[in-house]
Formats: sequence, structure tokens, C-alpha cells
Amino acid sequence: MIPAAIYARYSSHAQNDESIEQQLTECEAYASAHGLQIVATYADRAMTGRNDRRPEFQRMIRAAEAHEFSVVVAYKSNRIARNMLQALQYEARLDRAGVRVVYAREEFGDTATGRFMLRSMMNLNQFYSENMAEDITRGMMENARQCRVNGSLPLGYQRGPDGKYQIDESTAPIVREIFTRLAAGEPQAQIADDLNRRHIPTATGGIWNKGSFHRMTANERYIGVYQFRDIRIEGGIPAILTRELFDAARDRLHRTTAAIKARRREPDRLYALTGKIYCAGCGSPMRGTSGTGKAGGKYYYYRCRGCGEASIRQEVAEDLVVDALRAVVMDDATLDQLVAAVMELKAELTDRSDLDALTARLKETRTAKANIMKAIETGVSSRTLAERLTELERAEDELGALIAAEKRKIPDVTPEMVRFYFEQFRKGEVNDPAYRRLLIDTFLRAVYVHPDHLDITFSFENGTDRPPARVELGDGVCIGSPGGHQKMLIQTLARVGRVFVMSVSRPR
Repeated sequence: MIPAAIYARYSSHAQNDESIEQQLTECEAYASAHGLQIVATYADRAMTGRNDRRPEFQRMIRAAEAHEFSVVVAYKSNRIARNMLQALQYEARLDRAGVRVVYAREEFGDTATGRFMLRSMMNLNQFYSENMAEDITRGMMENARQCRVNGSLPLGYQRGPDGKYQIDESTAPIVREIFTRLAAGEPQAQIADDLNRRHIPTATGGIWNKGSFHRMTANERYIGVYQFRDIRIEGGIPAILTRELFDAARDRLHRTTAAIKARRREPDRLYALTGKIYCAGCGSPMRGTSGTGKAGGKYYYYRCRGCGEASIRQEVAEDLVVDALRAVVMDDATLDQLVAAVMELKAELTDRSDLDALTARLKETRTAKANIMKAIETGVSSRTLAERLTELERAEDELGALIAAEKRKIPDVTPEMVRFYFEQFRKGEVNDPAYRRLLIDTFLRAVYVHPDHLDITFSFENGTDRPPARVELGDGVCIGSPGGHQKMLIQTLARVGRVFVMSVSRPR
């Protein structure tokens, strides 16, 4: 079974641990139905999804990058993040680690159609979150104008009776000690170890690590500056540190960080096929790696993590895949199928929706409410009628909220919108890394590396990721510019339902 982890979260005080338990139950059922073995569970309670400052979420990300599991199961897409850009950034980060994200209640499938619907859902999540936050933001801006606490408190402060910042005399000495030691050049890891040994927690109650001090040295509240969005008030907070100590600690930390980065000669390298490239011999995932040739040159490969036998140069594999995907995207018949598939999925979501039933109930409620109002207008009045009217008004509000939530499950797209979206893939520059990655993320299901060829699979609806049977169709078709690994011989193009298989010869 494939190792997987569950991530759950709730954000509002109106929710509780039962919300987490419900999410875990749904995620466990999904895992059981899809051959996933849950090896870890991460849950953030009363934590917003509008940012990534969530302890369990970050712990899950670190475990994923340590290859402790291959899949993350979440209840819905808005549990990972409500911010569209942040959701895509973490999806890409997990993808680079060879980890894919699935959703128990939003199973659109690992296909071009499914990813289009998921992106639409993420956009709606962000719109809903931002719309809901507007009222809260107005209150927070008023707090800021009066220098009141907004959000979490940094170490060394507490909320005073008037809602403003007040120095916490029990923890402020720890802040002064940390900045003094940083300014003196003491290593961050050594300071963190000492604080943990003395059982001194961070502001969030966690343990210290060598990265814990960057946010502290960037926080001007310690020198009395109140900052919230575009509101900045010098002296708006009682200062714990002098400007001289604050600047000395920050400058020393920045110089140390810059020196470490300068020592890293090799830049981070993006392996675009991570999580989608497999060894055809043993079925194991292949990971990006590098090596140095006899002449001292650096070479980059995908190598099997299982048997270790299969390997292929990174640029060879990615060029072959990108050219194959472009050939498919340029085909008008394929585009027609994509548009049809998206609209079919929208129709299925509409059919499964409770929207019609909820709308009918809302209509009945409004009719009953109107009848009571007419009775009151004609002079009929009683406590029972008033109570019934209040009950109907409450039901109307609840049904309105349920209908709005149900509508968010069905992205409002037309065939023209879908066609325009997919036609954009025809306009990219083939050597642009961002365009290449977008093609791979959107259309590719999997690549299976054989000694002499690659099997590239892509589809528009749910299917299997297992290597497909090869179907020979005679002589191949040459795609791309001649010569080198840009020349591809398509030996196989099998179509089963909406699943395509393309077998591409490897350069000698």
C-alpha cells in the first residue's frame, strides 16, 4: 500500500474538535478505498487557512520533503489553504518532493479536467474567504488606529485590559537575552538548544530551532513600532529593546545567513517530472539527482529510488515529455474532447448537488413567510404567528447560506471559458521553464522509463497509473525539430476511453 498522511484543520471558534474528527473519518475512508496506508496525521485546531503559519501544517511539509509518505489526504481543498497563490505554491513544493495531494470530498481526478475544476474551486475558496474577511478587516483597522492588539502576540508581550500591548515582565528578559546573544555572534543552533534545555517555550508554546530567530529580528514591535498593513505608528507599543541592540542582532543574523547562502554553489534545481516519473522495471518512483563527470562538469538525472537501475538525463526526459504534450495540445480534436469532458464533469457535479432541493425548500419557506406577513397586515396577530415568523426568517437565512455553499461546489464555467483556458497552452514558448512546468502539471499523468523508450500517459478522466499495454501502430511520426533528443518517434498512440498512451524512443 502507498504510504500517506492526513492533514486536517478548522479555523473558527464556532467549530471544535468534532470538526477534526469528521475530517479524519472522511479522509480515512478515502484512504481505505484508494489503497493508501495512513502513516501520519496532522491537525491544526483554530488555525486560519489564509496563511501558512500553522505548526502541524509546517510539520507535515517537512515530513513530506523527508519522503516519509507519498500522498497527503485532506478533507477539502480549502483545508490546505484559502489563498490561491499559496495553495499552488505548496502544491508545487509537495510535487517537487514527490508527494501528491488528494481531497476526500473533492475527488476531481488527477487529470487535465480535474485539475481545471480544482483550480476553479481554489479560486472560489479564496473569493469566499476574502469576502468573509472584509467585515473582520474593518474592525481590525479600527483596532490598529488605536494601537490595539491584532492577531497573535510576540514573545515578551501580553494584552492589557484596554486591549493594547503591555510588556510581559516574565518573558521580556528572555527576548533581551536572545537579542544580546545574537548580536554577540552566538550560533542560532546553540541558543536554541540552550533555551530548549531550560524548558523555555516559543511564543506559540513550541520548541526553538535555528530558524526561530528570523521573525523575531524582523519584528519592529520590539522597539516600539506599531505596524498593521499601511498603519505605522512610532512609539505605539512599549519597547522591550533599544534600537541599537535590535539593529546589531538583525545585522549579525543577516550577515550569517548571507554567508551560508554564498557557500551554496549549486542553485536549487527544479525537476519538473518529480512525482510523475517511474521506473518501468520495478514501478518505483524516480528522483532527481546529480553527478560530476570526469571533466568536472555537472550532470542531472532522474534515477530509480527502488532498484536503482533505471536512469535518464533530466533534459532528455523533460524535452521528450514536453514535445509529446505539445503535440497533443495542438490537436483540435483533443481540445474538443477536453471541453466536452469539463462540461460533463460540471453536469455530474450539478446532478449530485442538493441545490434543487435546497432551492425548493427556500421557495416554500418564503411562501410561508409571505402568507404570515399577509395575515399580520390584515390584522391577525398572535404570539404563535410571531414565533413562526421568526422561525421562518431563521430558516431562510440558513437555507440561503446552504445554497451559497452548494453553488461554490459547482464552478460556473461555460464551454467558451474552458476552450479559452486550454487554448492558452498553444501559445507558450517551448524553452520557457514556467510554460514547460505548466504543461506537465496540467496534462501529464505518468512517465514510465524503459531502457529504449518512454511510455507517456495522459488522460482527461480518472484512470490507472499503471504502465499501459503497448499497441504497435506501424511506423512512427516525427515531431519537433530534427536532430538530437528533440527528435521523437511516436511508436504507439493507443486510445482507451479518454486515456492516451504515447511511446517515445529514447536517444542513443
